[in-house]
Amino acid sequence: MPVDPSAPPAPLVGRAQELERLAGLVGVPGPSGAPVGPGSVLLAGDAGVGKTRLLTELRDTAQTAGWQVVIGHCLDFGDSTLPYLPFSEIFGRLAADQPAVAAQLIDAHPAVARLMPGRRMMGDEHPADAPQLGSLDRGDRMDRSVLFESVQAALGDLASSAPVLVLVEDVHWADQSTREMLGFLFARRHDLPVSIVASYRTDDLHRRHPLRATAAQWGRLAGVTRLQLEPLPDSAVRTLVRALHPEPLPEREVRGIVRRAEGNAFFTEELVAGIERGGGPLSWDLAELLLVRLDQLDDDARAVVRAASVAGRRVPHALLARVAGVGGQQFDAAVRSAVDGNVLIPTQRDGYAFRHALLAEAVYDDLLPGERVGLHAAYAEALASRDVEGTAAELARHARAAHDLATAVRASIQAGDEAMRVGGPDEATQHLETALELLGDAARAEQIAPDVDRVQLTLRAAEAAMAAGRVHRGLALVQEQLATLPDDVPAATRASVLLMAATIALVSDTTIDVLALTAEALQLVPEQPPSALRAKVMGVHARANLEHYRREEAARWAQASAEMALALQLPAVVAEATTTLGYLDRRAGDALSSRAALQQSVRRARSAGDVSAELRGLYGLGALAFENGQLPEARAGYTAAFTLGLERGRPWAPYALEGRFQAAQVAYVMGDWDDVLALTDVTDAAPPGVAEAWLAGGRLAVQAGRGRQHAVDVLANLRPWWGKEGVVAISCAPAIDLYGDAGDVESAKAVHDEIAATVTKLWQRETLHVQVRMAALLLGQLATAAGRGGGQARRELGRWGAQALATAQAAARWEHEPQGRPGPEGAAWVARVEAEHARLRWLCGVDVPGDDELVELWQRSVATFEAFGHVFETARSQARLAAVLRACGRVEAAEPLVTAARATATRLGAEPLLRELRLVAGAGPRARAAVADAGPADQQLTAREREVLELVSLGRSNREIGQQLFISTKTVSVHVSNILAKLGAAGRTEAAALARRQGLISG
Repeated sequence: MPVDPSAPPAPLVGRAQELERLAGLVGVPGPSGAPVGPGSVLLAGDAGVGKTRLLTELRDTAQTAGWQVVIGHCLDFGDSTLPYLPFSEIFGRLAADQPAVAAQLIDAHPAVARLMPGRRMMGDEHPADAPQLGSLDRGDRMDRSVLFESVQAALGDLASSAPVLVLVEDVHWADQSTREMLGFLFARRHDLPVSIVASYRTDDLHRRHPLRATAAQWGRLAGVTRLQLEPLPDSAVRTLVRALHPEPLPEREVRGIVRRAEGNAFFTEELVAGIERGGGPLSWDLAELLLVRLDQLDDDARAVVRAASVAGRRVPHALLARVAGVGGQQFDAAVRSAVDGNVLIPTQRDGYAFRHALLAEAVYDDLLPGERVGLHAAYAEALASRDVEGTAAELARHARAAHDLATAVRASIQAGDEAMRVGGPDEATQHLETALELLGDAARAEQIAPDVDRVQLTLRAAEAAMAAGRVHRGLALVQEQLATLPDDVPAATRASVLLMAATIALVSDTTIDVLALTAEALQLVPEQPPSALRAKVMGVHARANLEHYRREEAARWAQASAEMALALQLPAVVAEATTTLGYLDRRAGDALSSRAALQQSVRRARSAGDVSAELRGLYGLGALAFENGQLPEARAGYTAAFTLGLERGRPWAPYALEGRFQAAQVAYVMGDWDDVLALTDVTDAAPPGVAEAWLAGGRLAVQAGRGRQHAVDVLANLRPWWGKEGVVAISCAPAIDLYGDAGDVESAKAVHDEIAATVTKLWQRETLHVQVRMAALLLGQLATAAGRGGGQARRELGRWGAQALATAQAAARWEHEPQGRPGPEGAAWVARVEAEHARLRWLCGVDVPGDDELVELWQRSVATFEAFGHVFETARSQARLAAVLRACGRVEAAEPLVTAARATATRLGAEPLLRELRLVAGAGPRARAAVADAGPADQQLTAREREVLELVSLGRSNREIGQQLFISTKTVSVHVSNILAKLGAAGRTEAAALARRQGLISG
């Protein structure tokens, strides 16, 4: 991988400190600090770690500083490598680029001539006094010192005009003559500034490599520094991935690249490129680079390495010795050879690991199918014997690859159970699903593992999937099982499947009739004798009734479930039923009773060790506080829910994920926007796709508020989830502002309509409360656009606004809310809808509200958002109230609002709001005074007068101009008078014509 001056370099990521240090060591002025050179550096690092990229940057830095840079490369020609090849390249390139300089050097130092590429061909003629490299290489006719001193002197002469930087790459391939030349140059200090950097691969330096001892000797010379280039940190690899693949990637995929690349820049580039190929095996180039190490080993060592690759990245010594097929001292010698060859490295736990994870993959991919099956079978046999240590997951993997299905099924089930016990629901899901896949249908399952209850296995897999946050997958598993249940299945079995289907459906967006599922399950489980299954079914039936707003039925079944569970001593079921009763009290508006019930359910669930019930109770406490406008308490409740999920290894489980999402929403409302970004950051977390979509949507509000227009790009990844998870669709509502702030009001309306249509269809309701907030956002953008548009455009905007208002009014029915009225948040958004629609009518000149009415509506918007505690929307309402007040001539009343809104917007980094405030401030008293003071003798129009003149030319009336520019009609009249006087025009039409001819306004 030599430096190619013509190729565009890959981005330099994570190497700023190394570049600065390297530049300082060789004496090149770096970005900061004084250089400590000139000196020489041995730059070491594994293949692909970024040595060449760093040297490319050093070359550019040196050339920018006025240095001369000469480059030579060592190549892998085996035993037939030409001596002094990099120096031939250096002087040959110099002769091609600067022939006059090269000729002067050869005249002064004739020995250098024999390094020129054209002088090294077979049969060439040469002067009698020139050193002959052929005999020089045999060491039988000439002292090498003549050539060495000539090269040193030539470099010194070259440096007389400007400092010289010599780069020699891939010294691990250098011949002995080149190594001796470098050693001579390292040892001799130059009177003039000549610095040398020699790079080599550390992973190529096996125990007997000639450079190994030589590099150690060079490192002890004065003025020579060894610089080891370590792998990139994970954060830098992530940055490189984003640079190489600008389009958003799922976090799980990014995390996989980071894990597999292990800080190697070249590996990262190849893995990112592999995404375009659809994944699969390693690329041929990468595999070849990795497998060259395998080819350098002897037969026994290759056999051991191939056996090790079947185990994965790491393998215990005892297990490898058992399956490698190489015994006794031969095995020890083979392992030693693999270690010396930098293929395997010893681990602290009596085993071995591949030097790079991708090396293990490459070796495994290189195995023949029969070799793989045989080695997997040997591993499975060794692990099943229990003579060596291993896990059920390992046994399951090897047995599956060896086609031992019975062993694979049982080991997969055991691995799934172990994963659930240690808080690994995602891994448990994978193991249990693997077991189901291997079992196949009922007939095949009977042949493979007749003692395994396939129905119960399905329920365990679905429960694990739900705990892992993969609710849609869990529901699909149960639905598939439900569809294939035979008619003669026991009633309790069918009821258990129905119960699981209903439980998962209640925490996912689906069109399934949950109430029908629970009703059927109730019919299948008799009331007497009391049973745990009956208590559970009644509890879930209560929740289904709650979802359908059947409060009395929900309360009756929840109470019955709690009583039966108490009698049977089922604390977890009692906790769930109590939580439902608490939710019912919340719906009834009895906050005190609801809080008490939920707190009791949390205590019971915690005592019973039921994480799911505890999560639901904590989330309910957060929701109760939020609905009552108690934001700090709401944030605490939501935070407690997702913190519990993290602690129990279930960060994406129902109510844990929702708690994290809602905690971010509350943080947004409270104005803690940086906390929102922290809560929704999934870096290195590898969440399920739905969880990542939830949290990505949760970031959009902050990104829109800060004017990050690039955030609209994420919609392409989120849209596929809209029809599955309504919350993801709703979380994308800030895209209305993103499009609107960019001036694309058509897209703003389109995304509003698409979200509304998607969610109402998914949730099977004609209108939803969230449509009030969405309508308010859209109306705000429509009103702003009306201030910019012409008459026809404003009529269309007014029509859209009427539709948005009608939707909001239909959605603002609160029959399911306590006392039939909205909470603090709902009240604020209702007020905002009314204020924005009035502003739209005002700017469109249609059914124009009076000044007092407009001011009153915006005052109500400010007051309700302030009462709720929504920091940003309070400030946005203040800005628009201030604009209205200024337009009505009440300038002094507007000033405190502008000041308060600006302070909030500045703290939040809300650039769109700051722009809006600058526009409002432009219509302030100072601007009007400046216009009033401008006399007819001043022939230059002010910026404000140009704005007015543009609108005059469009035929706008003084009132329309005032509404659009947020100034009073009287002020507009003053502006128009000044414009006529300055232009010498008799009227508005003549003024517009004169302005066009003079280029003062657009044609």
